[in-house]
Amino acid sequence: MDKVSTSAAAAVADIPDGASLAVGGFGLSGIPDTLIAALHAQGAGRLQVVSNNCGTDGRGLGVLLESGRIARVTGSYVGENKEFARQYLAGELEVELVPQGTLAERLRAGGAGIPAFFTPAGVGTQVADGGLPWRYRTDGTVHTASPAKETRTFNGATYALEHAVTTDFALVRAWRGDRHGNLVFRKAAANFNPLAAMAGRVTIAEVEELCEPGELDADTVHLPGIFVQRVVALTPAQAAAKTIEKRTVRA
Repeated sequence: MDKVSTSAAAAVADIPDGASLAVGGFGLSGIPDTLIAALHAQGAGRLQVVSNNCGTDGRGLGVLLESGRIARVTGSYVGENKEFARQYLAGELEVELVPQGTLAERLRAGGAGIPAFFTPAGVGTQVADGGLPWRYRTDGTVHTASPAKETRTFNGATYALEHAVTTDFALVRAWRGDRHGNLVFRKAAANFNPLAAMAGRVTIAEVEELCEPGELDADTVHLPGIFVQRVVALTPAQAAAKTIEKRTVRA
């Protein structure tokens, strides 16, 4: 089955208002910039995003955030984005903070059909006990706080129950991909991309290099095409457009 879309705009055209999205990337590494830009142009709003972070000011998911398109974020890191902090503290944005490893496993579990799992991460803190501010009021008081999680003891240690994450759509970026949706990620750009791709009911992958079926060595495929429904081939300029959050060079 040829899963290649005619354009990024066509690939994201049916994402509706209020959709949930799993988005790959770690900081600005491996982010699906072209798909995010296409979604911004498409106009969908009230999005519920699950991603390690929400980009930076003016980059990555920060583009959707600045235009008021994101209603809720489930993530593990909220630094590097002043607008994110402003919206959260002003009560404009709901935020569920999750330990990074737990977030990764919740996405993977969703893709694997595992509804929930127990983990020691967060036990003894507000992550498990509840009380983390999810949304503030405009006066700075807490409007919604996280609920307490079920805990259970295994072999003398306490574990908290975490639920898997599945989303309506997933947006990811890969180094190489074929027309069947098999994907290969390069080095650190893999990060959350395979996990986000697994969690989406409809996964859209932008690929830097489009391959024909059979060109990819099966042993090098990181994510099989069963998890991918649409592929967008990037232009050379789009593939080369990669930014660094903080560039440090010698004087």
